[in-house]
Amino acid sequence: MPTPDPIHVELVREMEGNLARHGDSFQGVGWTKSQANANLRYQVMLELIRERGPASLLDFGCGAAHLLDHLVAGNLADVAYSGLDLSGEYLKLCRAKHPESIFYQDDVLSPDARVPVHDYVVMNGIFNYKGSHSFDEMWKYCQSLLLSVDKLARKGFAFNAMTKHVDWERDDLFHLPIGLVTDFVAERISRNFVIRHDYGLYEYTVYVYRQN
Repeated sequence: MPTPDPIHVELVREMEGNLARHGDSFQGVGWTKSQANANLRYQVMLELIRERGPASLLDFGCGAAHLLDHLVAGNLADVAYSGLDLSGEYLKLCRAKHPESIFYQDDVLSPDARVPVHDYVVMNGIFNYKGSHSFDEMWKYCQSLLLSVDKLARKGFAFNAMTKHVDWERDDLFHLPIGLVTDFVAERISRNFVIRHDYGLYEYTVYVYRQN
């Protein structure tokens, strides 16, 4: 089996440390502010889905399956949820909480990946933390993941990133210029995209839709 990307490895180690310290909570998946902010992110992610009626959704980097908790609490039965994560610790928790749901442990950057296509894919918080890696290393990793995820999304996908429009930046976080993202998405994936910078957090969300 191919060696996992070093950024993959560091991200999993960091997130599992959060789980060990904080348990099944918003802090346990790496968020620091509040449960209300986490819930807002889940709602913004779900607004990727425009149509009414059934749709399949892959939660990429599902962590503790809090997006599924959000769906269940909102009685949003039209969304057929599946989760994907590299961490066995998170997936053990997910399967204990939601034994009826499907969870995959796979690396989409591996040529051996066997993750099925879904209508939509959401990537919530995947690109926030860069740790000891450089901006260029993280941006290369980001591009690779976006191209891989595009192949898994039948209709569209969403991801968020830390905005550059902040009072200060942390060295271990990945603040990604919007223009860099829009140029890449338009040139390599689709010209049909939406930028959400309107929900009050120090981040933005991108919806990318399949070109007709």
